[in-house]
Amino acid sequence: MRPTDKTILLLTSDPDVRNVMQDLLTREGYLVIAEGSLGGAVDRLKDLRPDLLIIRPYINSMPGHDAAIYLRTKRPGIPVLMIGGLIDDDRLNHRNELEAFHIFPKPIPAQQFVDEVRRVLNGPRSFETS
Repeated sequence: MRPTDKTILLLTSDPDVRNVMQDLLTREGYLVIAEGSLGGAVDRLKDLRPDLLIIRPYINSMPGHDAAIYLRTKRPGIPVLMIGGLIDDDRLNHRNELEAFHIFPKPIPAQQFVDEVRRVLNGPRSFETS
């Protein structure tokens, strides 16, 4: 485990997926705040300034893309990593490009997932606002 000062807000309604992702990222030294609902994530953002939002394509039947846009109103500029989804859907790709979301398709090999999180956290954040 490498120590890090990065905090990740993980939002997925599936408890099994949430637990596995949280365990993987915690072992890498990240502080992971896991939530299963949009309301829980909004509550967390009142006191939390995460370095990354990881979100699934649907959160309790709400499109993850819309949830991520809403969460960015609470924390402008937060990088978003969308896990899974219909990556061959041009409409989804276009929406994610407009919002500067990163997409990582399923299935998710553990090491590739960790590598992608690291890449997004260390990448440019030119779309951020203050």
